[in-house]
Amino acid sequence: MELDRVVEQLQGVYRSLEIKLFEIAGTPITLATLLTFLLIVVATFWFSKGAQKGLARALKMRGITDAGAVHAATRLMHYVIIAAGLGVALQTVGINLGALFAAGAVLAIGIGFAMQNIAQNFVSGVILLAERTIKPGDVLQIENQFVRVSQMGIRATIAKTLDDEEIIIPNSNIVQGTVKNYTLRDSFYRLRTVVGVTYSSDMRRVRETLERVALDLPWRSAEKEPVVLLIEFGSSSVNFDVSVWIDDPWRTNRRRSALNEAIWWALKEADVTIAFPQVDVHFDAPVVESLQKLHSAG
Repeated sequence: MELDRVVEQLQGVYRSLEIKLFEIAGTPITLATLLTFLLIVVATFWFSKGAQKGLARALKMRGITDAGAVHAATRLMHYVIIAAGLGVALQTVGINLGALFAAGAVLAIGIGFAMQNIAQNFVSGVILLAERTIKPGDVLQIENQFVRVSQMGIRATIAKTLDDEEIIIPNSNIVQGTVKNYTLRDSFYRLRTVVGVTYSSDMRRVRETLERVALDLPWRSAEKEPVVLLIEFGSSSVNFDVSVWIDDPWRTNRRRSALNEAIWWALKEADVTIAFPQVDVHFDAPVVESLQKLHSAG
């Protein structure tokens, strides 16, 4: 008797679960289908949480420790899993996703055009995170501007300029444009400056002085030798290019200033004149005579 009673109760619960509540696009929705839908959604969120933790651990094992990059990658995985889980849940309760997509096709096209730039930056952010050719801390040259990457997101990258100004760069600009990454494989950077001396200077002394200055710089990288080149016979000067290697591209301005000062004082001590633009004016004889007549008349 007790077993019969339990069976009757289970049958009553089953009949309650099968009661039709409402319809969606001709599909009857019962309590059982609603419970199934909720279970799949909950399971999807649970699975997403575990997958995000696993991805974060995997990224850290690969050396990706930047919080912004890890957050962007895990959120991307979360959105993908949730979208897939909702699709499965809707199909389970009998809702035809194809019909929904067809009904919203026009709206989707309109939204797609409106969000074209956002989607482009989003995809570019995924590419940057996957390739790892640019990472936080890298020193870049973008559109003739030196910047250091401070944070990378899915839509944009935040960088700081040499003037300590933070700029927001759309990821599509980085992916589609030409970007110099001075710290991609190493941090060596060739620092150079140009100095012009007068034509009457002793060029051997000039070269020896410039080479000595470059070699004596305490902050240059000792792994690569300095280079001094005579590059041009200018209109008012003989121009030399002096280049040294440094291991921190971000300190370019200060290092170039120190190099220029060292060259200035070394050439001054060597009694070598740094050239400056000069113009010589010559008057023909008729012009001189005319000027003299005007002066006499005055």
